[in-house]
Amino acid sequence: MNLLSLRNNYLQQRIMLCFNGPISRSLIEEIGHALRNYLNSQSAAPSSAMDVFAVYIEMTQNIRHYALLQNYGEEDATATIAVARDGDGRYLVSAGNLVENTDGHRLVEAVESLAGLDAGELKRAYKQQLRRPRDEAATSGAGLGLIDMARKSTRPLEASLQPLSSSQSFFSLTATI
Repeated sequence: MNLLSLRNNYLQQRIMLCFNGPISRSLIEEIGHALRNYLNSQSAAPSSAMDVFAVYIEMTQNIRHYALLQNYGEEDATATIAVARDGDGRYLVSAGNLVENTDGHRLVEAVESLAGLDAGELKRAYKQQLRRPRDEAATSGAGLGLIDMARKSTRPLEASLQPLSSSQSFFSLTATI
């Protein structure tokens, strides 16, 4: 492993925080504390810091919840998380994980459907989803988290799906704050 090359790559891409591996509740909290401390040390605007932190928490908890629902073993239950800055100073919060192909396609479609909505439409979609009765038998959340991340993002959420096998893909999601 060439750590200098890895470091230079992180610097070039302005990556402030990166994690790859099995994700637990305590690890989500610890990385969250590190992220919050880093944002405070960089004098990030309080509203931006809160949004970055909230999006990070939503993404990582969704990954952990999905891995548990799928009964993935430690190797398949990993997450890749990165927080970076773009050239204009915006924060890019990205997370990716292994998903079943059908779930991945559904997620990409949901993200793409939100991408065409403006702030007012996202607010209405959020309120509408909030009022919708929750199906207790459903294996996924109410969709509020995805809509909330889209509302916090200054650009449309970006999602991609990279096939790994006939049944699984790697799903990536990025929010710009």
